[in-house]
Amino acid sequence: MAYIPKGAQWFLGQHVEEIRVQKHKRSVVHINYVLIQAKTPNEAYRKAMELGKQANAKYKNRAGETVTIRFLGLRNLDVIHDTLEHGCEIMFSERVGMTKAGIQKLVRKKEELELFLPVRKQPTVPDYASKTIMDEVARQLRLKALNKAQGLKQNLEKSKTLLRPQII
Repeated sequence: MAYIPKGAQWFLGQHVEEIRVQKHKRSVVHINYVLIQAKTPNEAYRKAMELGKQANAKYKNRAGETVTIRFLGLRNLDVIHDTLEHGCEIMFSERVGMTKAGIQKLVRKKEELELFLPVRKQPTVPDYASKTIMDEVARQLRLKALNKAQGLKQNLEKSKTLLRPQII
């Protein structure tokens, strides 16, 4: 068994989920990294499995196709040695015997980091977005646009009032 520091209470699990969309031959596989709070490795395993099973779902996408998400199991489960706070180490990977060129390929420029890449549509990926959720997102965006338009209209009316000559 791996070294578990005394008082360790956080673990990092990797859930493997398969997403299938009706009428599509190819499935989508996600490896989701999840935090697990537990006092022992066995408790962490049990909780990680429970969380994974909660991800099982079936719903309709925007095209009316049935989407099935199935938790397949854990890819990994490891202890987090540090207290969770800014700068704590969550996990690491180790590579031995790399060349300088190989090491340089590991380091990316800011604009190459996932966080700074533009959102990109992957046309070959089946649409597994929930119709219910996407309809709610669209409704919220319409409300936000309507509120913004009403706010602009109110500001325009206030401006007209302020600019109107006052008769004394």
